[in-house]
Amino acid sequence: MNSNFESKFTTHGDGKFLPEDFLSLGENVIFEEGVLIFHPEHLEIGNNVYIGHNTILKGYHKNKMTIGDNTWIGQSCFFHSGGGLKIGSDVGIAPCVKIITSVHEENPVSYPVIRNELIMKKVSIENGCDIGLGAILLPGVKIGGGAIIGAGSVVTGDVAPHTVVAGSPARFIRQRGATE
Repeated sequence: MNSNFESKFTTHGDGKFLPEDFLSLGENVIFEEGVLIFHPEHLEIGNNVYIGHNTILKGYHKNKMTIGDNTWIGQSCFFHSGGGLKIGSDVGIAPCVKIITSVHEENPVSYPVIRNELIMKKVSIENGCDIGLGAILLPGVKIGGGAIIGAGSVVTGDVAPHTVVAGSPARFIRQRGATE
């Protein structure tokens, strides 16, 4: 490593938390073994929420992560809330889902990307959505109420309410019927 490189890196701690560390924490919240939470003072978690094994909730020193009532989060997920993250109520999130709220600013190729400024963009998932196994939601997307994101999808833009999208990048598959 170049000895002239000045590190901007600092630790965010070990991810261990106590119930009193949260901005707010509802009743009947289950944290399975291995869950890590960073900056819990910027997290609001509603009632009846399940958070699966080895999930990482990466709060940030500004903005907030909100998880609504009756939401299920599968194992090995990673959620970043630097740009803000709002997950509604009655949302199902399958294992291994990644939600990212920051991206490095684009600069000329002559600069190392890691040194470029971070741009923060909020991600919002409205009530009643289902996010499939291994899906990735990129900064700034809004998932409309009742939408379904297919397994393995990469969501790069907004998703209309009550639609099904899938693929990389995610594309419209169909409108959901009233009986679904």
